[in-house]
Order: sequence, then structure tokens, then C-alpha cells
Amino acid sequence: LDSVEDPRNLGAILRTAEAAGVHGVILPKRRASGLSPVVGKTSAGATAHLPIARVTNLSQTIDQLKRDEIFIVGMDATAKSSYLENDYRGPVAIVVGGEGGGIHHKILERCDQTISLPMRGVIESLNVSVAVGIVAYEVLRQRNVGGL
Repeated sequence: LDSVEDPRNLGAILRTAEAAGVHGVILPKRRASGLSPVVGKTSAGATAHLPIARVTNLSQTIDQLKRDEIFIVGMDATAKSSYLENDYRGPVAIVVGGEGGGIHHKILERCDQTISLPMRGVIESLNVSVAVGIVAYEVLRQRNVGGL
């Protein structure tokens, strides 16, 4: 998560991530919400069951994930590819940006691919926790095809 500052958004993301079977969440130590009591309450206890790493440098962490052969997918409203066009069955990390600003340019450059959510209405974006939920459950759906 790149710069998610609202503790309620962070809590909702962690709750959804845990429910969808996400293996873990990476948070920057700076310019992001910490793991406060509000986050814990909003997460409905997910913080006790989901591995959460706080890192000093998100760019370096992404570089390490790439060396470990994890495909990095950034969620960006301007991306040409829909989230539905990706194969998420292999090792993948989904990068999302904070409220308003999205993913920082330096982080976006490190992504192997960017995806967007189709928006049919007048509103141009979704709440970050809702966007995470949509993509997390697409990953889960793809990994469960065939009863796996």
C-alpha cells in the first residue's frame, strides 16, 4: 500500500485482504497510516491474522519482490488494461496508492504492469478499500477455478 493515510481505509483494506486470503500487506513506515486502535477496530481483528510488514523504502521492497520473481501490478486509473485482463494465478503483488494521489510516480515506474477498474458512471474513481476488494476477489476467483 503506497501512502494510504486514512486509518479507516487501512482497516477496511486489511479486513478485505484477510478475508480474501491475501498472504500479507506491505506498508511504508512514513506517509501512511500506522496500525492504530482505529485500524484494528475497522479491520474487525484482521490485524491479528494477517502478516503486515512496515518498510522504510517501498521502492527497494518492490525491487526485492521482483528479484524473488513476484509480478508487480499497480492499480492506476489511467492504465489501459482492465483488471479483468490479467492472469493472477502466479506470484503477484498488487500495489495501490493512497487517497487522492494514487501511487507515487517512482513506485508506479517499478510496476511490471498497471491495471484499472472500468468506470461506467460519472464518478471517476472508487474508494481505495473498495478497489482493493474488487481486485483481491478477482485474484481469489482465478486461483479457485477448477476447485483448487
